[in-house]
Amino acid sequence: MVRIANGQGFWGDWLEAPRRLVADGPVDYLVLDYLSEVTMSILEKQKRRDPDKGYATDAVDLAVSLLPRMLASGIKIVTNAGGVNPRACARAILEKASATGISGVSVAVVLGDDIFDRIDEMLSRGIRFDEIETGRPIEDIREDLLSAHVYLGGFPLADALATGAQIVIAGRSTDTALTLAPMIHEFAWSEQDWDRLAAGTIAGHIIECGAQCTGGNCSVDWQTIPDMANIGFPVVEAHESGDLVVSKHPGTGGRITLASIKEQLLYELGDPAAYLTPDCRADFTSLALRDDGLDRVAVEGVRGGPCPPTLKTSITYAAGYQAVGTLVYSWPDAVQKARAAERMVRRRLDDLGLRFDDIQAEVLGLDACHGPAAAPNPDPPEVQLRIGVRAADRAPVERFSREMIPLVLNGPPTATGFGDGRPRVRQVVAHHASLLPRDEISTSVETFSLP
Repeated sequence: MVRIANGQGFWGDWLEAPRRLVADGPVDYLVLDYLSEVTMSILEKQKRRDPDKGYATDAVDLAVSLLPRMLASGIKIVTNAGGVNPRACARAILEKASATGISGVSVAVVLGDDIFDRIDEMLSRGIRFDEIETGRPIEDIREDLLSAHVYLGGFPLADALATGAQIVIAGRSTDTALTLAPMIHEFAWSEQDWDRLAAGTIAGHIIECGAQCTGGNCSVDWQTIPDMANIGFPVVEAHESGDLVVSKHPGTGGRITLASIKEQLLYELGDPAAYLTPDCRADFTSLALRDDGLDRVAVEGVRGGPCPPTLKTSITYAAGYQAVGTLVYSWPDAVQKARAAERMVRRRLDDLGLRFDDIQAEVLGLDACHGPAAAPNPDPPEVQLRIGVRAADRAPVERFSREMIPLVLNGPPTATGFGDGRPRVRQVVAHHASLLPRDEISTSVETFSLP
């Protein structure tokens, strides 16, 4: 049996979680999941400005702070913190470790996911990158591309673990691959062990969002979940057979129940009978959940099938600009004031002749979340008006950013909440997902060591 814990569900998750996972109970592998599609484009911009950037910088201090205990106990880290520059991430960790007097560290880097520089060459050979759902060809956005990667599976990461490194750093892998890789490595699963690979994939799916499976963001009896301020992050007890138990360290907050695991199983799920990854096809309808004691849920009987012949791409591109402005209006007549302010902004934008691809306005505190299904609330004590615009060109968005603040003095009364000043204009990053023949991708592993 091997224990795999996830201490980060995204870049910005609770900083104390990984340290507590390592300190509060037995762990063999610590998974740290940092990436999203938008994150990749942000990291690509950073790398273009500075060739030594392009990775999740939080991972450096965290890894170095954990290294003394890792070296003493044999714990290993598997993370996608490498972003678009995993080599730089590895070097940064080793440099900081050396500066603090730590030695005897090895970091393995997984390469092969970045296809940005290969797009034109593959297009010249007739390979298509048409968007999966819309069919839009990549040629339509070629000049606006920001990043292009393929999702790698667990086997390249398992190859990195085979080097004996204490830390494995990947770029764009699937979230589930981070958890599956230690099982492939420890149990010597083959590419045809579909049932067990599917079980490991489902294990990764359950814990990929960190505490979301231990009571965080849980809709079932959330008011009674204990000590959420000290919520425990998940630990998977994985067995060679493919059976597993999801647990957390005793004495930590939160709660693991059949309900919390079921909610997470449904997270970002398409066809439950054919959850496709680079490693296998996992059948979520085949599994059985069993209460295994306090804060323990067993997952058994998972069935799987062969992996698809393609890999999914994660391609991002610049799609114009946006800005969002807010004002708070208080009772009496808070809603009427917000609606009047919205009309004023729209009228002024129209009088200026500004054109936008989209203008959206909502009143938070009234019906912004639930729309027409919201409970009647005709006279709330306060509301927040939020107006957002988007356009291909920056100029009209920039001009909009100067139209919210004037309402403080020349619009409806009681406006407040304007301390941040004008809305910030931001570039819109859009996502283009396509399928690429998997034989187009070859991966490799590089190791960096600190004697």
